[in-house]
Amino acid sequence: MHGWFQKLLKSREFYSTQHEQEAKPTKSSSVSSVPTSHLSTLPLSSLSSSSSSSSSPGKTPSKQLQFALSSKMRWELKYDVFLCHSTAHSDIEEATRLVSFLEAPPRSLRCFLWQRDSCPGGAVSTEFCQAVQNSHLQVLLITPSFLQEEWCNYVMHQALAEGPMSNRMIPLVHNLSHSQYPQELKFYYYIDLSRNPDRGYTFVNKTVLKYLEDLVTKGMTLDSNMES
Repeated sequence: MHGWFQKLLKSREFYSTQHEQEAKPTKSSSVSSVPTSHLSTLPLSSLSSSSSSSSSPGKTPSKQLQFALSSKMRWELKYDVFLCHSTAHSDIEEATRLVSFLEAPPRSLRCFLWQRDSCPGGAVSTEFCQAVQNSHLQVLLITPSFLQEEWCNYVMHQALAEGPMSNRMIPLVHNLSHSQYPQELKFYYYIDLSRNPDRGYTFVNKTVLKYLEDLVTKGMTLDSNMES
C-alpha cells in the first residue's frame, strides 16, 4: 500500500509537468502491433448525428443536446466522466491527453482525474468509490500496467458493481492484445487507442454526449408518463 501511495505522489508531480506543457503539440501514440481485425470499437450506429455534430469545432450542438448539457439531471452529479488508469508514466500521459481533449471547449466535459482531483491523505478506496458514484460514466484506460495494479482492478470491479451490463462504462485499450482484455468486460465493446488516439478520443466524447442526451430524454418520458 505504501508503495502505491509513493507511485501516486510521483504521478502527481509528473502530471504537473505535463500540465505546464499542454500548449505544446504532442506526438501521436505508436501504432499497435495487434491486428485491427482483432480489435473492437464502439459501433458507429450508437453515435447520434446530433452528438457527432456537437463534437466538431465551429458546429452548433442541436437544441436537444444543448438542453441535455444544461439540464438539472446532468448537474445532479459532479462529473461527466471518471477516468481510471494506472500510475505508469505512459498511461498518465495518455490519460492527461484524453482529459485535456474532453475538457477543452467546445466539449467542456467535467472529468475526474486521479492525480489532479483526489485528495492527498484521504481514504483512497472511499474517495474513488465516491467519485465513481458521482460520475455519469466511467472510462477505463486498460493497458498491461492497468491489469497489474490492484487499485485499477478494484475500481473496475467497483464500476461493474455500480451498474453491471449498463451503458455507463467505456473501456479503452492501448497497446493491449485481444487475449489480454479482461474477461469481466467481455460483453462490453471497447475503443482502441493504439492506432488512432484522436479518433478514439472523439468516440469517447460522442458516447458521453449520447448518454447525457438519452438520460434527459428518458427522464422527460418518465415525468410525462407520471403526469398522465
